[in-house]
Amino acid sequence: MSVLLVGTLDTKGAEFAYVRDRLRAAGVPVLVADAGVIAPPAFAADVSREELFRAAGASYESVKAAADRGKAIELAATGAAKLAAQLHKQGRLSGVLGMGGSAGTTIGTAAMRALPVGVPKLMVSTLAGGQVQPYVGTRDVMMMHSVVDIAGLNRISRAVLDNAANAMIGMAKQPPPPAALSERTGEAGKEPQETAAARGCGFSSPSGRGADYSEDRPVIAATMFGVTTPCVEAARKVLEAAGYEVIVFHATGTGGRTMEGLIRDGLIAGVLDITTTELADELVGGVLSAGPERLTAAAVAGMPQVVSLGALDMVNFGPYDTVPEPFQQRRLYRHNPTITLMRTTPEEMDQLGKVVAERTSASNSPTCVMVPLRGVSAIDAEGMPFWWPEADEALFQSLRNWIAPYVELTELDLHINDPAFAESCAQKLLDMLKS
Repeated sequence: MSVLLVGTLDTKGAEFAYVRDRLRAAGVPVLVADAGVIAPPAFAADVSREELFRAAGASYESVKAAADRGKAIELAATGAAKLAAQLHKQGRLSGVLGMGGSAGTTIGTAAMRALPVGVPKLMVSTLAGGQVQPYVGTRDVMMMHSVVDIAGLNRISRAVLDNAANAMIGMAKQPPPPAALSERTGEAGKEPQETAAARGCGFSSPSGRGADYSEDRPVIAATMFGVTTPCVEAARKVLEAAGYEVIVFHATGTGGRTMEGLIRDGLIAGVLDITTTELADELVGGVLSAGPERLTAAAVAGMPQVVSLGALDMVNFGPYDTVPEPFQQRRLYRHNPTITLMRTTPEEMDQLGKVVAERTSASNSPTCVMVPLRGVSAIDAEGMPFWWPEADEALFQSLRNWIAPYVELTELDLHINDPAFAESCAQKLLDMLKS
């Protein structure tokens, strides 16, 4: 019997390889299923993404061509649930372990909810500090707060992943649950076709770590959302190459509060606050607010910070039917089955520009606000659901009107996820840290 690791190996490959190796080193068999779409997987999975989407009744090629993130997540969750149910029915599953943000949590917990009570289920999630009912459902899913985003191995993420691996090792090595609990009572529906995992195919590959894990590097805090991932990942590589350890926080309310706390505790050397979306939830009434002190700690601590406007085009709510009635006629986007996004209006963007300007202007340390004139998120680009140039311009003009003259305001004719924008943000912070 094996532990199933399921998640996106294109964006979380190093983290899944790390946990996989910890389990195998303890003598626990592992099967890895890939649910990625964006880029090639970091290593070959036991269950490929092609097989996973086929189990959901779709082809990977069609999912990738559609470029619909919400639909891809929904199909991956369906495939993961069917895979887990099939492996359990065959008596080959000793537990399920997942890792991720909203997308990874949706996919991983779908597999877990397809299994009966008693089968070990552990989800390491950036959302575990908030409302988790849609993910847990009626199953015994254990939610472990990742503290930082699942975006690179660092001193915090490795400690959390070590604990998660140790917990699963302990559960997987115990006798299987009683027969009364082993009947399949999940939510997976029809069984998938036979997969590589069901056939028992194994694989071997490098551990995927490959980085310097020394604990003496200065720490940079960064903020990320799924719709700003390309920017933060590219910037992180630049900063790590310069000798810094980058700890990424998922901007889900809990993530922003955690980062601000670590800044106040003096554990951070510099801040790359790319994704300030929590300010929009605080202003408008979304579910991922980080509170009124968001974007204040670095200013108080006198810490160098580069701030951008990532995902200020959106306010977050839960499943589609939970959107408050006053907002139901607004521009909405189903990010995935458990997250619904609402586009911020020009009036709200004007207010957000003032908030960013006032809070960054309170700093007496080097501060730069980087403005991506071609869009602030993956779905705020020409041809995408939240493309609204007039709203974005209201944000940009508000910043110009209110920001203090001693705060650097850099406007670039780039989209936030353009590699050149990420490099500019990283280099600006490096220059500040060296001065």
